[in-house]
Amino acid sequence: MATRVPRLLLGVIAVVFAFAVVAFAEEFDNPKVKVAPKGKPARISGGESFPPLPLPATPLRRTERKREPSPPSLVGQIKLGKKAFKDVDGERVAVEAFPSVKVDLEALMDATNAQLKIKYKFQQDVEFEKFDYDPAALPILFFTGWKEFPGFDEKIRSDLVRYLTDGGTLIINSSCGRPEFNNSVMKAVAEVFPNRQLAPLPADHPIFHCFHEITELKVREGKIGKVASAANLGVFGLNIGSRTAVIFSPIDLSAGWDPVARPIEGGVLYEQGDAIKLGANMLTYSLACFEYARAFATEKVYFEKDDPTRDQLVLAQITHNGDWDPTPHGLPNLLKFMQDNSTLNVQFKRQVVKMTDVDVFKHPMLYMTGLRDFQLTATENKQLGNYLKSGGVLFADAAIGSKTFDAAFRLMIKQALPDAQLTLLKPNHPLFSSLFKVGQVELTSMAQKLYPDLKQPLVEAVVLNGKVVVIYSRLGLSNGWEKLAFPYNTGYADNDAFKLGANAVIYSMMGH
Repeated sequence: MATRVPRLLLGVIAVVFAFAVVAFAEEFDNPKVKVAPKGKPARISGGESFPPLPLPATPLRRTERKREPSPPSLVGQIKLGKKAFKDVDGERVAVEAFPSVKVDLEALMDATNAQLKIKYKFQQDVEFEKFDYDPAALPILFFTGWKEFPGFDEKIRSDLVRYLTDGGTLIINSSCGRPEFNNSVMKAVAEVFPNRQLAPLPADHPIFHCFHEITELKVREGKIGKVASAANLGVFGLNIGSRTAVIFSPIDLSAGWDPVARPIEGGVLYEQGDAIKLGANMLTYSLACFEYARAFATEKVYFEKDDPTRDQLVLAQITHNGDWDPTPHGLPNLLKFMQDNSTLNVQFKRQVVKMTDVDVFKHPMLYMTGLRDFQLTATENKQLGNYLKSGGVLFADAAIGSKTFDAAFRLMIKQALPDAQLTLLKPNHPLFSSLFKVGQVELTSMAQKLYPDLKQPLVEAVVLNGKVVVIYSRLGLSNGWEKLAFPYNTGYADNDAFKLGANAVIYSMMGH
């Protein structure tokens, strides 16, 4: 499938990079370089461990002791160790190949520690070449710069993938919001993760709501104040599973952490209050997702070996350009659950397909999920419509209850089946008793906050000629199938997610 730029991505790129329409200069005089750091942060050291964190959002305070130990490190600022050489008055002088600045992480850590009632420290001068890439020792890496970034070498790319997959988080900040840095970072991250998307975070992303409620961000270009709209908050993210593991701010975030002590003129900056709130939310989100990320890294995807003595039902999962596989363990776990809890003598398998594949018609059911905005091509929409009209069934859920995916999915159905509509299934619908009798349901804590009065399943369907051809849940099902306790899942509790998923598959197999 050709890569297409989602509608939200186009809008946010226009907003974010419009703030940085600064003429490219051979040498940018970064005002932050002239400002020295206020305190002496901790340097990296061995033997430190990262304490377990309760979910969903607030980290654990260290146990009080007679002699309190040194607090663990949470954030480490990256310094590239490579050197370059330049001629200064006829002498060959070594300089940093990619200069950075000593940002005031101290102000952010002080504010976050006070707000969350925790005690963590930060480190500076963490070098990629010397770092051991263990998230348990240093869960968050912070990287900033203003010049064009040359990218990561092959070894660092490999180590970064391992660090982020194992539960680490990388926060990238554009010093002074320089466009040359922003463009080079987008390219460098794409080289590290060629099959994943560094794209704008939607307004409903937990990073904007996990501690401080952020609906708009005040941005200034020099001394001129601007406000980013709620749908275009200007932060980019790359997901591993349901978690955003790479967070990129193309607008300068760190300059606002202590502008009173270090006033910075020029550049494209978040204002102080918003910078502190957004920075604290980034740390909160990373902390809350840490245990999920560690469990996700060790979870094994279930695939059943070929067994020629049994019939086989293949459930095909559709790919698309909106993070199509945020719950890779989910569908295999559901299929195994059905084997263990039904009398069906059927071998279940997951297969990944594109909607343009001719053989999608051999599958009685297709499955779809996602996190972001997405769109199918006109050809794919037509193929989906023909598939559904011919009797195929589409089963889908919005991972973590993503409102952005929900809106895109509804638009997709309208394009594939212009005369059809999604309608809510009544509690007595036979789908809710096809394998398990599902009456009242238990929701995750996040879903309970949004749907405090919801007791019965919230499942929608499209019916064509008396047959259900689309089964859709706006609340997350597949996160429950993963059994990894993602803290920001707006969905069903694991047990009910399994029951509803199994019922949907069995109901469709029975030819309703």
